[in-house]
Order: sequence, then C-alpha cells, then structure tokens
Amino acid sequence: MTKPCKTRILAVVGPTAGGKTALSIALAERLGGEIVSCDSMQLYRGMDVGTAKPTAEEMAGIPHHMIDVLDPEQSYSCAEYATDARATIQDITSRGKLPILCGGTGLYLDGVLFGGSFDDTPTDPAIRARLDALGDEPGGADALYARLCEVDPDSAAAIHKNNVKRVKRALEIYECCGTPKSVLDRASRERGMLYDATVIGLRYHSRELLYSRIGQRVDLMMQDGLYEEVVRLYERGVFERSATAAQAIGYKELLGALRGVMSLEQALEDLKMATRRYAKRQLTWFSAKPYVRWIWADTEDGSLRPFSDIVDEALALVQAGGEGV
Repeated sequence: MTKPCKTRILAVVGPTAGGKTALSIALAERLGGEIVSCDSMQLYRGMDVGTAKPTAEEMAGIPHHMIDVLDPEQSYSCAEYATDARATIQDITSRGKLPILCGGTGLYLDGVLFGGSFDDTPTDPAIRARLDALGDEPGGADALYARLCEVDPDSAAAIHKNNVKRVKRALEIYECCGTPKSVLDRASRERGMLYDATVIGLRYHSRELLYSRIGQRVDLMMQDGLYEEVVRLYERGVFERSATAAQAIGYKELLGALRGVMSLEQALEDLKMATRRYAKRQLTWFSAKPYVRWIWADTEDGSLRPFSDIVDEALALVQAGGEGV
C-alpha cells in the first residue's frame, strides 16, 4: 500500500542571536514560504523588544504567524502550541505556500514534528495541586527537581531546574502514567515525523563570535527601548499576574534594576550572561537531534561567512529533501 504523502515543511533552528530570522526570511522569499514562529515568548503581545520579534521591515512582506497571539497573563502549553502550529501549517499549505518554522524553542518544534506525549498524556488535578503546593514551599523547587532526577533522569537532563513548570509537568506525567516522560517521548519519535521536514540548524565554530553577537543584540535592544518596555509591562501589573513574563530572559534581569535591587549596568551584564547560557542550552538540545542538518555560520578561523553562501547552502539542503526520520 502506498504511504500517504506527508506535508512538506522547513524549519530553521539554532541559538539565539545566531541568524535564524534573517535566514528564514531569505528562504521564504526564494521558496514562496510563510514563517511560523517557534519561539515560546514571541507568542505574547507587548513583549516585543525583549523577545526579538522581527520588525515589519525585517519581515520584508513575508507573512508571519504565531506571533502576538496571547496576552502575557494567559497560560499556554506545548500541546496547545503544537495544535495551533499544525493548523497554521495546514492553512499555509492550502494556499500553495511553504511553511517555514523559525525559532529556538526545541520542545515546541518536537511537539509539532512528532506529536505524541504532549497531546495524549493525561492530567490529574489532584497530582498537579500537590506538586504546586510542594513547589511553593521553601526549597520546594529543588525538591521537585531532585525527584525528577530520581524517576526520570533523561527528562531532568533536558529541563533546567529553574523551569519549575516543566519539571512539575514531567513529574505529573510520570505519576499519571507510571512511565517517565522521556520514555513516552522516545516512543513518539520512533513513530517518525508527521511531516516531510527539512530542519536546518545554524551553529558556530567560534563561541566567542556567537557571544559577541549576543552582546550586540542586548545593546541594540536597549537602544530600541527594552527598558521602557519593561516599565510599561510593570506598570500594567503584568509581572505580578504572569510568572512566565516575570521569569523571561530580558525581563527578569531588568526588573531587578527597575526595583532597585541592582544597577542597570549589572542588570545588563546579567542579561548577557543569561542569554549566553540559554544559547548554550539551545545548542546542546539541537545537537542531540539527529534530524537537524547543520550549517556553519562562521569559518574555522571565527569569521562570519557571507550571508549569500549560507542561504545557498540552505537551499541545497532543502532541494536534497527531508531526513526521512
């Protein structure tokens, strides 16, 4: 029996400040594509500068989706993102365009590509309430993470211990199903991708070059009004109502300066350091994914490659087709 034809999609991934946005837009221009943001923070309205949303000028007339779809106070899960992104992909494809996912939230991309445990694992309000209560206790976040390390070390290795929401969800899945989340995830991946996907990753020989780009981006964000954006959200009470917004990189650090806990100069240094650490985690995540086809953004001596060469290499990968994972 002939297998059903899978929908063709493209994705551009990699570390923050690595050049994903520019590459995805260049590919969309050449391939007749539309961009689907795969960034967990660009979903939120009003959080623009700090999440590096592309400007209208940067979008170059290319339609962008899954940006500005939620208020910061709204909760939103990976399963919800995967469902909404798949509907967006279907809509783009129905109009004869190529869906191009772009972003660095690897968990969201896996949810779209593979489906599986995010969609079909049960929830239990009683278990969730108990985990929430434990997380609220002094030292509770550490206790939750220690428990996850015990019952599901693979998930613990993939989740930062400060991401208490994801830690609790992994524990809830384990307690509901009696099976570690990582085991369910592997079973989902073994079923194969839902799409005929080419996933292109940008990486750097020179970590110093990437970190320099991160520092330059933070400085540019400040010039573009990041601090003023934080003030506006603070005055609206967003950070009091939304832990997601208050803990987001760029907002958490500048809140310290706004509240007088530290100087603005120290907050900016903390922001750059937090962003570097985040980029490192992104590279670790995507490096472990066999479906990513990597492109070097720089040469071995640490010089940035001509952008046209990067685009040409990406187009060659697209032409070669998906991994067939």
